[in-house]
Amino acid sequence: MTVKSSISLSDEQHAFARTLVEAGRYSSVSAVLQQGVDLLRQRMEAEEAETVALRALLSRRREGAFVDAEGMDARLAAMIADKRRAHGLED
Repeated sequence: MTVKSSISLSDEQHAFARTLVEAGRYSSVSAVLQQGVDLLRQRMEAEEAETVALRALLSRRREGAFVDAEGMDARLAAMIADKRRAHGLED
């Protein structure tokens, strides 16, 4: 179902939409606007999904053990040493 709606565009926006129609990329200015609204909805849904994922990650990190800078340095040094040994690059 489609709904008719009255909208206002700036001259620049309208000119851009008309250019897309004249180039054959869209059948009408309305089709350009529909695509724009769909893209905006998709972007907002993606941003919301990212926000939910980041909140979940932060929650898991807060519940985990705290590692101070020295502990992280030790972990990284051990990981590097393991990789060097795995590739035959021991000192």
